[in-house]
Amino acid sequence: MPQSPDHTQSNAQSTLRSNVYRIPRRFNWTFVIGGFALVTFVLMAWRLGGSAFDSHAYLDTVRWLRGDLPQSALQAPFSYRLAVPALAALLPGQAGNVFGLLNWLFVAATACLATAAVRRMGFGTQRALAAGMLVMLSLPVVWYAPTALVEPGSICMRMLFVFAVLTAKPRLALGAALAATAISEDNILLLGWLVATQRIGRTPGSVALVAALAWLGIVRWWIEADVPGTGWLPDPVAIAARLGDWKGWLALLGCAGLVVPLAMAGLRRAPPRIGDLKGLLLLMLVPALLGAVFGRLDGRLVWELYPFLLPFAVAVGMPRDVERQPDVRQLRTARRA
Repeated sequence: MPQSPDHTQSNAQSTLRSNVYRIPRRFNWTFVIGGFALVTFVLMAWRLGGSAFDSHAYLDTVRWLRGDLPQSALQAPFSYRLAVPALAALLPGQAGNVFGLLNWLFVAATACLATAAVRRMGFGTQRALAAGMLVMLSLPVVWYAPTALVEPGSICMRMLFVFAVLTAKPRLALGAALAATAISEDNILLLGWLVATQRIGRTPGSVALVAALAWLGIVRWWIEADVPGTGWLPDPVAIAARLGDWKGWLALLGCAGLVVPLAMAGLRRAPPRIGDLKGLLLLMLVPALLGAVFGRLDGRLVWELYPFLLPFAVAVGMPRDVERQPDVRQLRTARRA
């Protein structure tokens, strides 16, 4: 029996009202990208090219790749994280300054990707911009990012991975996970998560895992096993000393900033469309905890979790019930970020 026009119109209005998450109609990406890049540079410029913690090891890797240092000067496991130092070695200029400029680009790109991911989720313009601002206006960007560290590159690829997962782009997620693994070995867990959750086919997932393991193995073989390294075996005395380092705890708390408290609040009532990130967040907590126990306790451990925390942080207060938002359109009609 055909439905009356009034009934059809009522159904259409009901469908529209039920879609609370809709993408903003207008968004000036030129202004956003330029603004993020400028703000990030201002925050990082005072310390650009400086050193922090493991910077000397990454700078030595750059100099070795340029032929300025012997291989015996390298230090494992930092020399195995080859992708960003290799890129820095290809570019002209003093190694520390090149590293700082690359990290500036990585941080600005991370802020843009965070904004794009939140926007594509239909959380509204203000929340999308807030995600980018939380990336930039943080202690890690001011203190760690300007120095010769690989974390900014790793975080950028993790943010690209989250964007791809939230927007249902499995091939992009696969590429981001491979790039992230080339930067830092612990990101191979992203590939495992893709395969375990069946977001990528078994064959391409297996091929990607083999390729990632091959890369890690070849790099270690090329750099040789007798390169001086850091002791990673459990040592109760050393572990107790790390956990009792009050400066490390202060750095950890400082880098937690607003992101962690907001994310903890957002986790309780997270919208269903970002609910799958909970398992990913728990998985990526594992290398962070291992790093705290067997490596060094500092703010980078929580900084690397930002990509998985930001969607929850900006979801605080998001309605789960039907609600109209006048500045947005239906999510299903938008195909681009």
